Amino acid sequence: MAPWVRRSWSRHGQTPVLVQRTRSHQKVSAIAALCIPPSRDELSLFFRLHPDRNICIPEIVEFLRGLGRHLPGRAVVIWDRLQAHRSIRVDQVLRQTLGSRASFLPPYAPDLNPVEYVWSYLKTGALANLAPTQLDALTAAARHGHRSLQRNQLLLRSFLAHSPLFLQLK
Repeated sequence: MAPWVRRSWSRHGQTPVLVQRTRSHQKVSAIAALCIPPSRDELSLFFRLHPDRNICIPEIVEFLRGLGRHLPGRAVVIWDRLQAHRSIRVDQVLRQTLGSRASFLPPYAPDLNPVEYVWSYLKTGALANLAPTQLDALTAAARHGHRSLQRNQLLLRSFLAHSPLFLQLK
């Protein structure tokens, strides 16, 4: 619920005031996948929001099952080393739904993960200076930011291009 404070503009002599709800531990957790199809023409961003919950194994399994319904054929999954990503249950679901196993990034390498650029863009852009007082407002703003990003192919491609991972597009 605490806003990511960025520099802003206001009329001369009118200092902007950011009112926020303090001592609130409510949050919106998100899980996402940036997918490159075999044709390499149009990228897809899939996401799921979990208001006031942490992402654990059941949420990852649910996300992978949903992802499996949208992706045809096998997929290569590249993840960070979150303990839940490395669980036996998640590995089983990956094999069943996507027909693949996960490849893991090196320990602490957020710059290699293109989805980290998605989070950074949303936090410093669409969600910057947003100080909601209700969890529903934060969830709606996060959903709106993700949905607008889903339609922006140039920006999605820039996240992949900025990552030092060897992912070549057309």
